[in-house]
Amino acid sequence: MDLIDLFKNKKVGDKVELEGWIRSHRRQKEFGFIDFYDGTCLNSLQIVYEKDIANFEEVQKWLAGCAIKIEGELVPSQGNQEYELKASKLTLIGSCDETYPIQPKRHTREFLRDVAYLRPRTRLFQAVFKVRSVASQAIHEYFQKNNYVYVHTPLITTADCEGENQMFKITTLDMNNVPKNDDGVDYSKDLFSKQAFITGTGQLHGETFALAFKKIYTFGPTFRTENSNTKTHANEFWMIEPEIAFCDLDGLMDIEEDMLKSIVSYVLEHASDEINFLNEFVDKGLKEKLEKLVSSKFIRITHHEAVDLLLKSGEEWEFTPDYESDIAKEHEKYITEYYNSPVFITNWPKDIKAWYMKTNADGKTVAAVDLEVPGAGELMGGSQREEDYDTLINRAEDMGVNRESIEWYLNTRRYGSCYHAGFGMGFERLLIYLTGIENIRDVIPFPRTPGNCEY
Repeated sequence: MDLIDLFKNKKVGDKVELEGWIRSHRRQKEFGFIDFYDGTCLNSLQIVYEKDIANFEEVQKWLAGCAIKIEGELVPSQGNQEYELKASKLTLIGSCDETYPIQPKRHTREFLRDVAYLRPRTRLFQAVFKVRSVASQAIHEYFQKNNYVYVHTPLITTADCEGENQMFKITTLDMNNVPKNDDGVDYSKDLFSKQAFITGTGQLHGETFALAFKKIYTFGPTFRTENSNTKTHANEFWMIEPEIAFCDLDGLMDIEEDMLKSIVSYVLEHASDEINFLNEFVDKGLKEKLEKLVSSKFIRITHHEAVDLLLKSGEEWEFTPDYESDIAKEHEKYITEYYNSPVFITNWPKDIKAWYMKTNADGKTVAAVDLEVPGAGELMGGSQREEDYDTLINRAEDMGVNRESIEWYLNTRRYGSCYHAGFGMGFERLLIYLTGIENIRDVIPFPRTPGNCEY
């Protein structure tokens, strides 16, 4: 039986059989208490055993981390729980010695990163990764109920979307004997007969399916080579990327707001124990923040209006706001606090945005949008895609994109093109928001960051 089912269905007097692990063990001369968990829920169960069990002396030697099997009867608890389990039989399945790093005490997150293969056994990370699982399900349920097709875009690509300087290069060539030609490396000798990369986004391939199925989404791992050691960057992370045909920028923002509220509501309902735990031990205002987002109305302002607001604020900025530039973290924080709400910032200067974004009528901005949320900053980024063939070609050439690698993508504008839009949301950025855990390394099971590729 799983603990989660026991807590839902069982009552005092029921006889049960459980398998799991010891979190802590308190021993007395005539009896002992085991704090028992099996990972199916955040709560643990107190196991009481007395000297009358056959292997009492052996059980007294069991340490935190041991895997065990328990048979016994639920009895009224002398503590905070409704009941505890009085053991009639205890069996050791897997032993554990004194070197076990996860002892029954509070460990720092930095220490736990060094034993990432064991940190899921702590209550903190059981809460975090349960929220990750529930949020994943929430994402799929939202898109499936709204008639989106789930598309698996390739992880190996030759298409330049985010820029080759941000993509990992892959090869089967012998690095000690690289074939050369007049242009440098002779990739015709490589496995794919051309240079290939690990994808930084599924967007371009996703667009091709949106122009066939109308509404699609991707949800999978992406990779960037950015050498950044911040709390919000990793070299391997997961992305949610919907693409919607016959959708403009306003329609896209409607979808982003509806999706985010749906995900947060789902997590509040289906991971309530975990959210309550995180609210108590990680971020005291977490639950209130999430509930407020669900009930709030998202604000919509242009990039120009955002800069106006920042310049008129009277604040002394480390980075002076500029109508032609991106906005900094300090600006994001001010804007969301000013409106006390999530804020969509639209119509960005085209020179700082990607080549595939639709150019606005002013010729200076593109129909792009970033969603800023209180306490986390940018959570989503999207745009209406440029549907005009000639304009897209010119933008790609202006931005130095290799046309040969995206010719197939350009052709979609020749064959039944329509206005369409899409956005990307970093899954780990969402989890930082949902859990109150501020470092991306602590919401990914095995983080890949500069200088770190363990396990």
